[in-house]
Amino acid sequence: MKSQPFGKSVKLVAKESVGSLWVSRRLIVGGGGVLPLVMMVMGGGEGSPFSAYARPKKSEIEEVLKNVEWPEKFPFKDEDFQRFDESSDSLFYSAPRFVTHIDDPAINALTNYYSLVFPPSNTPGVSLLDMCSSWVSHYPRGYKQDRIVGTGMNDEELKKNPVLTEYVVQDLNGNPQLPFEGGSFDIITNVVSVDYLTRPLEVFKEMCRVLKPGGLAIMSFSNRCFWTKAISIWTSTGDADHVLIVGSYFHYAGGFEPPQAVDISPNPGRSDPLYVVYARKALA
Repeated sequence: MKSQPFGKSVKLVAKESVGSLWVSRRLIVGGGGVLPLVMMVMGGGEGSPFSAYARPKKSEIEEVLKNVEWPEKFPFKDEDFQRFDESSDSLFYSAPRFVTHIDDPAINALTNYYSLVFPPSNTPGVSLLDMCSSWVSHYPRGYKQDRIVGTGMNDEELKKNPVLTEYVVQDLNGNPQLPFEGGSFDIITNVVSVDYLTRPLEVFKEMCRVLKPGGLAIMSFSNRCFWTKAISIWTSTGDADHVLIVGSYFHYAGGFEPPQAVDISPNPGRSDPLYVVYARKALA
């Protein structure tokens, strides 16, 4: 079983047609949770703009999480979180990759978004956690707080990250429990890595625990990934579905206000798309 070469990611484009509805090959042959969920909460069907392959318009992305009627129970199955490559994640990430996984326009869009929602630099008492971090966090240039913590898979990468004041090497798929006290952070970020989480509800519950009341969790993602390490439900679905999937993590983890989505793609069709799903920890 051959892994995707280090330092490279791919755009997900595999598809098959069933009538007028584009769906992924996996959903045709293997079933899966996301299509029933999409159809359940969005009223999707044949020709639906929220089908698994259709590239949605910006307005559609930002509507996905509005007025969702969530099923009573988490609708996904264990097999939805399997990967093509189930070998050790620690081994896969053992070699440092000093590369970026989205293009420069998308990076700039994320940095600009952070500049709008982050507290000003050097705000007393503010702490941030960058989950699944690496050698760069894409925070605004010169951004500083007394405490900016990174968790990630590679010591060499984390050591090079100039924004971090401390870091922890941790495989969240092996151990989703965050090594921090409850109510430690004002903001949690995660950049193009939510698609690799095999135990997302456990991770999101931990995020809620370590956030301060009213704290903000920001999940950003694109359509690029190491496809052999991304979860099955991600590689078999499209952008709007990904928004719904991440929104479901916030909802079913509990303790968060209703999640919202923002499309910050800088040049639709000409550069990498970039989406944000965010939620605040409830005050009570």
